[in-house]
Amino acid sequence: MKLLNKFKLLFLLGIITFGSCVSKKQLLYMQDLNSIDISEVVSSNYYLQENDVLKIDVYTREMKASIPYNKNNEINSVNSIELLSLNGYLVTKNKTINFPVLGEISVLDKTTKDLENHLKQRLVTEGYLLNPNVTVRLVNAKVTILGEVNRPGTYTFTQKNMSLLQILGLAGDLTIDGNRQDVVVIREIDGKRLSTNLDLTSARFLTSTYQNIQPNDVIIVNPNSKRVKSAGLIGNISNAFSIASLLLSTLLLIR
Repeated sequence: MKLLNKFKLLFLLGIITFGSCVSKKQLLYMQDLNSIDISEVVSSNYYLQENDVLKIDVYTREMKASIPYNKNNEINSVNSIELLSLNGYLVTKNKTINFPVLGEISVLDKTTKDLENHLKQRLVTEGYLLNPNVTVRLVNAKVTILGEVNRPGTYTFTQKNMSLLQILGLAGDLTIDGNRQDVVVIREIDGKRLSTNLDLTSARFLTSTYQNIQPNDVIIVNPNSKRVKSAGLIGNISNAFSIASLLLSTLLLIR
């Protein structure tokens, strides 16, 4: 009877030990990177949406000539996102902004680069400025990261072409319990909600239009199977080791 009990305890100990393990293939990112042609990497364009706030600066060699086309220069020199947003150009429901001198400007189907070129062209062709330099930056871009990351939350960014990996880095990377083969990206475009599931263990996700983050994206890192099982069975890895230690002690006592 004692021998049978030993086998039962050993069997249970094995289940707990191996059930709490995560394989190397489940943890490593982009394991097939060498097999991916870097020329296949997709850079998706973001088209300006309602409620976007833009910071627009116009520069010319003769600085006084560009003053009417710039908002408060003192605020523009401050990097505070809150102040930039208050002093920026709000995209209306009709996809327009109200720009000094030029009036109402449509941003429909335009990226920030498209708007830069459009404003520069109008300022030149309509005889307002000579060879101006126009920069447009989105200042209220946000992304929300939920699930198995070390610092979930909502993050504001101003960089162009922010990648999924960079955003995950801001969130402190995935936890060991994060399912790197099941990262969900939810995106809303013109009122339509789209989503996709990305496998970060394969570099193939770099060829997806979702590998670059867009404003208002929501990223959800699902838990791996070990995390799901432990949540209902033994709580967490520390509890698993406690139970394993208890079973081992019991096994030694019934020799």
